[in-house]
Amino acid sequence: MDRIDFRSDTVSWPTPAMREAMASARVGDDVYGEDPTVNELEALAAARVGKEAGLFVSSGTMGNLAAVLAHAGRGDEAILGEDSHVFCWEAGGMAALGGVMPHPLPTDAIGRMAPGAVEDAIRWDDPHVARSRLVLLENSYGGKHGYPLPPEYLASIAAVARQYGLALHLDGARLFNAAVAQNIDAAELTRHVDSVTFCLSKGLCAPVGSVLCGSADFIHHARRARKILGGGMRQAGILAAAGVVALNEMIERLADDHAHARLLAEGLAQLPGARVNVDMVRTNMVFFELADDVALSSEQVADRLRETANVWLGTNGPRGFRAVTHYWIDANDVRVLLSGLESVLAQS
Repeated sequence: MDRIDFRSDTVSWPTPAMREAMASARVGDDVYGEDPTVNELEALAAARVGKEAGLFVSSGTMGNLAAVLAHAGRGDEAILGEDSHVFCWEAGGMAALGGVMPHPLPTDAIGRMAPGAVEDAIRWDDPHVARSRLVLLENSYGGKHGYPLPPEYLASIAAVARQYGLALHLDGARLFNAAVAQNIDAAELTRHVDSVTFCLSKGLCAPVGSVLCGSADFIHHARRARKILGGGMRQAGILAAAGVVALNEMIERLADDHAHARLLAEGLAQLPGARVNVDMVRTNMVFFELADDVALSSEQVADRLRETANVWLGTNGPRGFRAVTHYWIDANDVRVLLSGLESVLAQS
């Protein structure tokens, strides 16, 4: 890459193997179900997460919204975390386009809604109130340090959903980070949910796309939702080819990204002017803040890092940052960030 970019794993470029696969991909019309590379990707993705079928979509936002539309209808309600990505960062799509009302609940320090709170939020059967139809979870939980939630927690929420006949969808944008961090197969994190979306274009490095997985019947309905959302693509095998490489070659190496995030957190802990909770760094995200005696704002620090070290760092409020490691960040890049940050803070 032409810069050291910690803003997100979404900035990652496709690997050389992906570019080669895209250039030689077999293609067809995917709206007709005739693109062999898309079909290969969807089958591979479903197998990876232990589901019957998959659906290639352009983004995680589209995958999550297609899932909501397949599970719930207008006037229904979806229970989800108040700081979840679906609630905070997906443009209110479930309400704007689906007529589905979000019911946000508080989450704890690592992104868990209490099972009892989920149960209490389920509406009674009455024509005056919205019908509870769906619970949405997220793993890893991006708003809380990218923390990986364990399968036992997912099982506890699934038990509540099953008791009351609600569907359970998992926003697994960084599902494989959560699995690698816990040294378990991704299917262990998805076996309790009815549907799951995961991104190919974050830590897995593909240029575009996510896959929505679930039962064959669910994917039949989700395919219609994707069409409504304008997501039908024609010779999409050129894009899907990179996703096949991602699922075959890029999952296990996510451990390297986690190690680099830990290296960064440990370095920040030794840096005057920075505050970080090293114990919360379990995947590829590092959230940290400026100490109270630093006169600069986070935006000013980020600007100076770009100017002096060609290091791009995402801000998180007036005093905070989020650094995300990925395939194009190595240990030396971490050291460059730490050195540059030390220099900037020393001049504040």
